Amino acid sequence: MIGRRFLALALASLLAACASPVTVKTDFDAKTNFGALRSYSWIAEPAGDPALVPQSVIQGVDTRLQARGWKRVADGEVHVSAHVTTRDGQTFNNFYSGIGHDLRWLGVSGARDSVTMSVDNYRAGTLVVDMFDAKSRRAIWRGSAEGVLPDDPSRLDATVQRTLDRLFADFPPGAPKR
Repeated sequence: MIGRRFLALALASLLAACASPVTVKTDFDAKTNFGALRSYSWIAEPAGDPALVPQSVIQGVDTRLQARGWKRVADGEVHVSAHVTTRDGQTFNNFYSGIGHDLRWLGVSGARDSVTMSVDNYRAGTLVVDMFDAKSRRAIWRGSAEGVLPDDPSRLDATVQRTLDRLFADFPPGAPKR
C-alpha cells in the first residue's frame, strides 16, 4: 500500500516537472504572403543573461526557418530580431484610427481620431522574436514565450529549443499543416 502511494507520488512529481510553464503567443500580419518569402537576415541578435541563451536562440531560429525553406543571407527579404527580457516590465501599444489629426479647430466636426491603447505585461525570462518586411519595415510576425528561463541552468538549452518548437509550430502562417 505504501509502495503504491510512493509510486503515485513519484509519478505525479515527474509529470509536474515535465509540465511546461512556458506561455507561447504568436501574431502576424494577415496581408503578408509568407509563401513568397525565402530569405532573412538578423538585425538584432538577442542579448540576455546567461550568455548561452543568445546562441541557443539564434541557432534555434535559424534551424527552424531553414527547415521551412528560408535562407539566411546578408540582406534578406525579412529582418529578424530576438531578445530575452531580464526584468519584469510593460509595453504600451497605441492604435490610431482616423486621418491622423484632430480637425475640430478648423470647424470640421466628426473628424476626430480615436486612440486605443493596450498594455502588455511581461516577466523576466520572456523570449520575443520579431520579423519585419525589409522593404516596408513593417512588422509581419511576432512570437513571444513567457517563462523561458528555467531555474536549473542544466535545462536551459532544452527549454529554449522546446519553446522555439512551440513558437514556430504554425510558421509560416497560412502554410498547410505538417
